[in-house]
Amino acid sequence: MCYIYIKHFELGTQKKKFVQSFKKKIKDQRRSDIVDHNIAQYQTKHRARLDVFEDLETWRTKAHMIKKGAIDNLQQYLIQFEKQFEKNGGKILWAKDAFEARQHIQDIVEKHQIKTAVKSKSMITEEVELNTFLELLQVDVLESDLGEFIVQLRGESPYHIVTPAMHLSKEQVIDLYMDRFGLSADSTVEDLVSFTRKYLRHFFKKADLGITGANFLMADTGGICLVTNEGNARLTSSFPDTLISISGIEKIIPRTSDLDTLLPLIAAYGTGQSLTVYNTILYGPKRNDESDGPSTHYLILLDNGRSDIWKDPKLRESLYCIKCGSCLNACPIYKMAGGHSYETPYTGPIGSVISQHLQLNESGSFDHLSHASSLCGKCSASCPVKIPIDKLLVHNRHVQTKNTMSELLWNRWMQLMSDRTALNKAAFQKKMAQHILLPFLWGSQRKTPQFKARSFSELWCMNEGYL
Repeated sequence: MCYIYIKHFELGTQKKKFVQSFKKKIKDQRRSDIVDHNIAQYQTKHRARLDVFEDLETWRTKAHMIKKGAIDNLQQYLIQFEKQFEKNGGKILWAKDAFEARQHIQDIVEKHQIKTAVKSKSMITEEVELNTFLELLQVDVLESDLGEFIVQLRGESPYHIVTPAMHLSKEQVIDLYMDRFGLSADSTVEDLVSFTRKYLRHFFKKADLGITGANFLMADTGGICLVTNEGNARLTSSFPDTLISISGIEKIIPRTSDLDTLLPLIAAYGTGQSLTVYNTILYGPKRNDESDGPSTHYLILLDNGRSDIWKDPKLRESLYCIKCGSCLNACPIYKMAGGHSYETPYTGPIGSVISQHLQLNESGSFDHLSHASSLCGKCSASCPVKIPIDKLLVHNRHVQTKNTMSELLWNRWMQLMSDRTALNKAAFQKKMAQHILLPFLWGSQRKTPQFKARSFSELWCMNEGYL
């Protein structure tokens, strides 16, 4: 059913790669079964958790207003946050794009003579291609989130914003551990987790540098909130002597008390929990009376196209996103296409909205992703902060087609459909639509609708119509 959404943009490097990957993925039954199973498990927990909220719509509306207030007054809150974070002893580094962010990281690596780094889960580090860059700097970098660790071992990018290894079965992971670490074929999930915990603990102890992302930045206190289920973010931010946090500028919220609303929602919509296991707030480097924590804490605040999104009054709402991944789990196109087909760090519906506006390093345009959607509205209905994702996808399409041949064709179509006399006379246009235009848009996998030989008005005039 999805060929109608992808047939008409089979040009351009990224577009071709998406279409080819899409066609390949929908034929991979094993992958589909694994992803369907994992998403079904999530949806069961998700529905059960939402039933706990006495008035869910009020919670969502409140979260929407918190993020709206933060984004509408973005400059004010970023300045406030900067003052508070530096007051706490941290150092703010601003980056207009991924290149500047990597340059800051190179300066830190050289200054502190970094050789080994551990990372907690962070999508923004995927955005700046941090792991590849650190390897070029001859820094050994290891992912500490279990899902991220698995895909790193496989040489892959994360499949999903929240669950990076969603596309893999237990048997595939066991085979990976057998090949890389010599574990036995009868290993259980508990065996894999226990081995990984011991393996990573060694790296936490010897790492020179810790790297984290940020779920929320609190303007009033200068705190960085991290949300995890494995505790790896706390170890990443506690053991190494130097810590780098990287965040998009849109992660700002006005008050620490706003977490009362946002943390239950990100847990319920992200993983179907009442609350994530570890909710950590970092307030810069350790104090003199503290034994754990980094001596130096840098925070890189990345723009990378977010200011351009902010300037568009409609697209601005996409910056409300709290990266829970709920819209991915609801989207029929994401389930069929798979996370890797998007070729961008942010996948699924929200990724389809923002990717074309971010300054990503991949070659080519991501305009096609706004068309990789059925516009069914499930993404918007599943968003905890009420982002109208389907409407933003349509907005992107309108911007893309402005002053193009596509717009001229649709304008002509509307004129024709609005004029009964002209439509009756346009037999050749009808044939063109039937034999050329519709097959092109409809796709080769669907049967093209057929026009009747005579229109209703013609039949009526010939007394062959029905009253």
